[in-house]
Amino acid sequence: MRTIRSLAALAIIAALSACKPGSDAAAPAANTPAAAAPAASDTAATTDSSAPASTASNQSPAPPVSHETSGPAPVEGKDYDLVANGQPFDSGDGKIEVEEVFNYVCPACAAFEPQFAPWAKSLPSDVRVVHVPALFGRMWDDYARAYYAAEALGVADRTHQAMFDEIHIKQALKGERGNDGMDAIAAFYGRHGVDVAQFKAAASSFAVESKLAKAKQYIQAEGVGGTPTLIVDGKYRITGDPNGSREEQLKIADKLIARERAARGGH
Repeated sequence: MRTIRSLAALAIIAALSACKPGSDAAAPAANTPAAAAPAASDTAATTDSSAPASTASNQSPAPPVSHETSGPAPVEGKDYDLVANGQPFDSGDGKIEVEEVFNYVCPACAAFEPQFAPWAKSLPSDVRVVHVPALFGRMWDDYARAYYAAEALGVADRTHQAMFDEIHIKQALKGERGNDGMDAIAAFYGRHGVDVAQFKAAASSFAVESKLAKAKQYIQAEGVGGTPTLIVDGKYRITGDPNGSREEQLKIADKLIARERAARGGH
């Protein structure tokens, strides 16, 4: 019953809210941009050993994802904001890029992931998704570091959903509700087959430090004030109707991807 209640609460959060810097991640604010400021929480972390395991295997299979692009074109100022001089986060391969600004501590991100992941996996071959972890202070920064360390070790994809579950379903890690620390975060990856010493070395490496600096600069340049935020090719920061849904934002993203493809001479 506890798992069902947790999933239902996350679904409600996903529909109409986002996590913002300076707010309590357990009670995210409305999905509108805000100036970045450190999040605050010094509550000691505890491990809930009685929490249920990940429920991913118990959920019904996701319905087929449609990338329908018919209907009204997205409207600047309503569906998206045009980013002045916006650039993709990683533009090396020439693909159209969808950037998802997220953080593991954000419950709205956790609730969005079951919608976003199948959508991302079903995108055409000329599109790729880049996860950009938000650095809004305190535990946000530790979990951003964790994501890039996992990416450096090649385990980010297989641990991505599990980390959300660990914080928001099992509550074995507290995220923004506590102060987990890198030892607790490293132990999570250890439980998923990663050498803990290797993880800690990666987390403090120059490569990860460089990625963190790049992510922070990118988020500021793109005007991101909350998570999750979707950006298409660094140009279009999706906002959507504040009374709408995350599904609506994915539909806006599909149309903006099609617009960018046409601008490049594709179909």
